[in-house]
Amino acid sequence: MRKYLIVGNWKMNATHLETIQMVQKLSYRLDVSDHQRVEVVVCPPFTALRSAQTVIEADHLQIMLGAQNVDWHESGAFTGEISPEMVAKLSVRFVIVGHSERRGLFGETDDVVNKKLTAVLAAGMTPILCVGETELERDSDTAGEIVGRQVREGIAGVEPDTVASIVVAYEPVWAIGTGRTASADDAGSMCTFVREQVREVSGDAADAVRVLYGGSVNPGNVAGLMAKKDIDGGLVGGASLDPDTFASVIRYWM
Repeated sequence: MRKYLIVGNWKMNATHLETIQMVQKLSYRLDVSDHQRVEVVVCPPFTALRSAQTVIEADHLQIMLGAQNVDWHESGAFTGEISPEMVAKLSVRFVIVGHSERRGLFGETDDVVNKKLTAVLAAGMTPILCVGETELERDSDTAGEIVGRQVREGIAGVEPDTVASIVVAYEPVWAIGTGRTASADDAGSMCTFVREQVREVSGDAADAVRVLYGGSVNPGNVAGLMAKKDIDGGLVGGASLDPDTFASVIRYWM
């Protein structure tokens, strides 16, 4: 049985001091029973990873640490970039790759995303592969074509046994940070489609892959999302910045 996974993507928010407070406050609002059913990950900015690691390890918290991005190179003359090994040494367990903001604002192609995913795996961490269509692509009925390509090219060249350990997050671009969300039925059908695309490439490994939904996830819509068989959790943006709200989202997945 796939264990639920809730990931908070803090984006470009929170200093290292704010991060310590946010992680501590979140931990106070969760108990052992929450962690038995749901794996909880927070993804602060690079500058706050060390602070988050310190408080998680010092207080023996069950919250796990994630990074929002990495470069695929091991080292070298790449000013401003961060290697997978650098974040792995901070006890980072998960890395978001191919987020729509990286694709749209920073020009990341499917090939770049695949290289990052492969590098994350090589460093012993779990990639969270983000896929999703824009509003224009949705309205032109090409969402399946776009998302299918992103999934297949994202995991290209990865052995099926390894694919089984990755996470795929379906995030319709038109619902990220807009307050809009796909209906539970639409989100569920697209997450099923994502799993089918993984199956085309990697066979039965698709049964083990956790598929998340992202896009303005909040306590008001999470109940409908969790009822769908192929949605194994959420990639939560704005709602993860408030510990009370984030804890409410997490507890719905019980």
